[in-house]
Amino acid sequence: MFEFSSIEQYHAQLKEGKTTCRMAVEYFLNRIKDRQHLNAFIEVFAEEALQQADKLDKNRNSGSKTGKLHGVIIALKDVICYKDHRVSAASAILKTRPDDTVGLDFESVYSATAVERLLAEEAIIIGNCNCDEFAMGSTNENSVYGRVLNAQDETKVPGGSSGGSAVAVQAGLCMASLGSDTGGSVRQPADFCGLVGLKPAYGRISRYGLIAYASSFDQIGIFANNVPDAARLLEVMAGPDEYDSTASQKPLEKFFPSFGRSKMEAKFRFAYFEETLKHPGNDPEISSSIIQWIGQLKKEGHTAEPVKFELLDYIVPAYYILTTAEASSNLSRYDGVRYGYRATDKDPDLTSFYKKTRSEGFGKEVKRRIMLGTFVLSAGYYDAYYTKAQKARQLILKKIQGIFKDYDFIIMPTSPATAFKIGEMVNDPIAMYLADIYTVLANLAGIPAISLPLFKHSNGMPFGIQVMANRFDELTLLQVSHQMMQIQKGQLKE
Repeated sequence: MFEFSSIEQYHAQLKEGKTTCRMAVEYFLNRIKDRQHLNAFIEVFAEEALQQADKLDKNRNSGSKTGKLHGVIIALKDVICYKDHRVSAASAILKTRPDDTVGLDFESVYSATAVERLLAEEAIIIGNCNCDEFAMGSTNENSVYGRVLNAQDETKVPGGSSGGSAVAVQAGLCMASLGSDTGGSVRQPADFCGLVGLKPAYGRISRYGLIAYASSFDQIGIFANNVPDAARLLEVMAGPDEYDSTASQKPLEKFFPSFGRSKMEAKFRFAYFEETLKHPGNDPEISSSIIQWIGQLKKEGHTAEPVKFELLDYIVPAYYILTTAEASSNLSRYDGVRYGYRATDKDPDLTSFYKKTRSEGFGKEVKRRIMLGTFVLSAGYYDAYYTKAQKARQLILKKIQGIFKDYDFIIMPTSPATAFKIGEMVNDPIAMYLADIYTVLANLAGIPAISLPLFKHSNGMPFGIQVMANRFDELTLLQVSHQMMQIQKGQLKE
């Protein structure tokens, strides 16, 4: 029987002839069918995946050189374009009729650069995953396709906005998946689902082909079962791109190192913010577990010291002002004229036509953020809100840069709570926004961050710790993350 634990183990089995790419695809297709009620996938590319698997098996058996992701089965969040495949951002605005939950209207005319690079290394794309509409949400309840269920406890949400991508890996429906992270949309669902969730530095992976929410914050991220698998995907997707001027031109490092003993024994300097561990909104178990973990790091020979961070209360307001402003601009293109949903009323007035199309096509949360963004950009309030939020962002960035002069990493909770109950946050959007208090910092500063599944709550749900590194220092971040996971495994064995 086919089993998957890591890409390295899978590739070893392929090499030894113990399995095939087709067997792997069939295994995951059967699991997707059996766990369809989780609503993780919007569309499954079954025939296409099987055909690709057969092609890879034939080439490998003929002695052809194999790619870095040969036969690795990956799912995509429904905001990442894949040529000739449907993409909707989980929104009715890209469908023929907003009440039609099956017939998508828009097919991508090109693939995202990240997808092209995965395919070039022989990955198999098995389907696209449910998400919050236009990546706006923290629970994956804001989707035209309905909510996604947490596979560990189906009364709980998986987190958002990349909840479908998280559950696809959590429930064993694929080997790894891609999400997008604008303010925590990879790390928070990884935290809720017990996964490794990596958000690279802004510009590390090209945004070409990623449907925009907030362009100066968005970054494609990775869900995986372990750190080496995340490193493999990052190494393939990272790098300059002629189609994205914001993609980094920095020389690429090998993000998939050997994780050998020399790296395991390296000692690092950690900073932590006492404000994040003593915050009244934190679950006490989460705070105490991270405090204990800080003590464990010290026992392992690392330095871990508290650093004052006076700007914590400004993070969430600055983030939501800036991201909604950018969303207001980015989503103006969805007007019903060129593609997607169009209001059926033959109103000769163009303004009325736009209003009706967008009112019917967009969901409640997306409309809320568009309206907020339009407000903060309006003539009377631009300086009072948008300009001040930009200034706050610069102060936050300056503070973070100062910390990284003395420390290698910053550690803090990923989320103040474990997975919410379904419907718990629906009527309280402010509470949902405030739950992003620990993840949005990395997006404001453009730095890489990872959520590591180190803990289990007394309520039975997983939760993790978040580690942040200086900009474009993903290699060291991955090394220390792997070391931390190994330390935790040793503790569990004891």
